[in-house]
Amino acid sequence: MRPLTLAAPGDRLSILCLGAHSDDIEIGAGGTLLTLIARGVRLDVAWCVLSAPGERAREAQRSADAFLAGAMQAEVRCAAFADGLFPEQGAAMKAWMEDLKRHVTPDVILTHRRDDAHQDHRTVSRLTWNVFRDHLILEYEIPKWDGDLGRPNLYVPFGEAEMGRKVAFLDEHFASQRSKDWFDEETFRGLARLRGAECRSTGRYAEAFVMRKATIG
Repeated sequence: MRPLTLAAPGDRLSILCLGAHSDDIEIGAGGTLLTLIARGVRLDVAWCVLSAPGERAREAQRSADAFLAGAMQAEVRCAAFADGLFPEQGAAMKAWMEDLKRHVTPDVILTHRRDDAHQDHRTVSRLTWNVFRDHLILEYEIPKWDGDLGRPNLYVPFGEAEMGRKVAFLDEHFASQRSKDWFDEETFRGLARLRGAECRSTGRYAEAFVMRKATIG
């Protein structure tokens, strides 16, 4: 299968990353961002976390700084919507996203899967599609207790260098999550290895996304 190319080395690419919580973008798309930077794509990134109060906002900022080192531009925005109650805050969250839309013009948006079992993740995905209606949207996946992984149709392959940096950054910057039984290197490597096998990644690892609509021109 011939690979599609989002951007070639030296190209400028604008990406909007949306995450419900301060570790979501890193888990779902951290390897992809590291890979694009390593390939020489000139990234402009708006990194937005909707529930990151207090120390979680500081975690998000430090982690984004690490993952986006080498990007041309990076802006981190953290809101403080209540964790676990996103559906009840839908109107306020939509207004927040509408304001965001007035300030960013991304080529690509990375957001949560529509079918994610976590209510906060589903809300972010729904609002992404509702607000950003003329963009390429790629939905990333988050492993969790619910066992809700689906069948992705777009893969970003990478190797040990990006995989190693991803798990190291997650461990370094998210001390608040280490007590969770699924938040460990084995989980992140296992999923990335499975996705790497599915796309025959020469580097053995990959991240996977759902691409629901795209135009080839």
